[in-house]
Amino acid sequence: MEKPQAPLPGSPDCPLHSELTIGDYFAEQVAADPDQDFIVYPDRQLRWSYREFDIRTDNLAKALLAIGMKPGDHLGVWARNVPDWLTFMFATAKAGIVLVTMNPAYKSHELDYVLKQSDMATLCVIDAWRDVDYLEIIRGLIPEANACERGHLATAEYPYLKNLVYMGPEKHRGFFTVPELLLLGSHLPDATLDEARASFGNNDVINMQYTSGTTGFPKGVMLTHRNILNNGFYIGENEKLTPADRICLPVPFFHCFGCVLGVMAALTHHSTMVVVEEFDALMVLEAIHKERATAVYGVPTMYIAELNHPLFDQFDLTSLRTGIIAGAAVPPEVTREAMVRMNMSQITNCYGLTETSPVFIQTSADDDDWHKQHTVGRQHEPVEVRVIDPVDGHVCGPGEIGEVCCKGYNVMKGYYKMPEATAQAIDEDGFLHSGDLGSYDEDGYYQITGRIKDMIIRGGENIYPLEIENFLLTMPGVLDAQVVGAPDEKYGEIVVAFIRTREGFELTEAGVREHALKHVARFKVPKHVFFVDEYPETASKKVQKFKLRERAAELLAER
Repeated sequence: MEKPQAPLPGSPDCPLHSELTIGDYFAEQVAADPDQDFIVYPDRQLRWSYREFDIRTDNLAKALLAIGMKPGDHLGVWARNVPDWLTFMFATAKAGIVLVTMNPAYKSHELDYVLKQSDMATLCVIDAWRDVDYLEIIRGLIPEANACERGHLATAEYPYLKNLVYMGPEKHRGFFTVPELLLLGSHLPDATLDEARASFGNNDVINMQYTSGTTGFPKGVMLTHRNILNNGFYIGENEKLTPADRICLPVPFFHCFGCVLGVMAALTHHSTMVVVEEFDALMVLEAIHKERATAVYGVPTMYIAELNHPLFDQFDLTSLRTGIIAGAAVPPEVTREAMVRMNMSQITNCYGLTETSPVFIQTSADDDDWHKQHTVGRQHEPVEVRVIDPVDGHVCGPGEIGEVCCKGYNVMKGYYKMPEATAQAIDEDGFLHSGDLGSYDEDGYYQITGRIKDMIIRGGENIYPLEIENFLLTMPGVLDAQVVGAPDEKYGEIVVAFIRTREGFELTEAGVREHALKHVARFKVPKHVFFVDEYPETASKKVQKFKLRERAAELLAER
């Protein structure tokens, strides 16, 4: 008798973890243990239990409905990781309002674009971040706010925008404050929120994040309750999270790393979040030490900064067990150091993109050291992953390099008001094309080689920057390495390395090249090496390779 086939993951015969909305799921977690810490801000001496945060977010949700917002309307949060970022995240989820996450590094041009493209009805802000004065920018773009009554904003430039909210107690002309909204909500009946909850489901969009594409125009990625709640669950499962875990989060909430890998993974495992408002290696080490964190998240540059902080040895990190290193290509040596020196023996590596909610490949806490350090793991159970040759479209087998593509519950609903871009990203078979090159082995472990656009083609040879970066990191004295291609008349492109050196070491271009020539093929050896103190980075600490490519071209022209 033929053995019956297993149901496809994510199909009705293989259900997902949850089909609840985020608000309903949170209610169940509150009931399970209302007094456990949900959110901790060590530097602010702030703690909210599951029960306290439930009351706070109920009140804010009711207030948002009272000032005219409806399920399906768009609310933007433009701030660093302040405590009420999370209050708005859960209040909007409870009310069915779409949270538009905004990069705190935006300036007037980006704000203008997102306000218009997203049809934003309410904008919530802090006063400033680094060199960006949010209030000054808003006053410049929306002069009507200086004279209008709160909640009655009318501007031809932004016809959907009706409310401005200041995320603090200070009063500003034309803005609601959070304390005012919380007080308003506390006097409203729960029936107003119950009525709103009945009007939407878990397949409705609840989160919209902007990501840049090849066109240069940011696209609003529409993600549903079902997308991000379930994705957080599977991420946390690979970390083996439990209610006993305390997750240190120095990663930004406006990015999937913070609001899904962090917040949703903690929610679905009834864990505690220990939040660092803005990344600072010393503050992260202090938070882990003080709160006995069992997990910490970060991109590779964050881990490098923590591991190399001069006060590193003064902190007790023995409480750590797991965490996530992701968001950029991860050098094996950095993962190994975190496992050994930060006691993160069960660290996991994740791969995905905003359009996939975001993670669909991940190492497990149970994987052996080699797979944790050299792969991004295996696919999450409820998704289908293919590696597709970008030239002829054939599905690649083990060991073949192609474009990594994904199909399943986690694929976005689409780009907001961009049907053509959506059709380009998701093929006729429902697979989301990542733009990343990778391969898998016979055991199903994936390795990501790099972005298709980052691949260097030197005289017909395909060169993957990540391979060279990982090699350079094995050289004594190299703290970090980034490799890009630069235009060349003879070869088309040549390899250029930007290196940050460890304190106490003196490296030379000739020395790096000589070391590389002994260990890798000549065509992969960097033709030019530049030493730098820092790299251009995004607000989420990702290295901006396109700026390094531009800089390489400039430096070579000078030479």
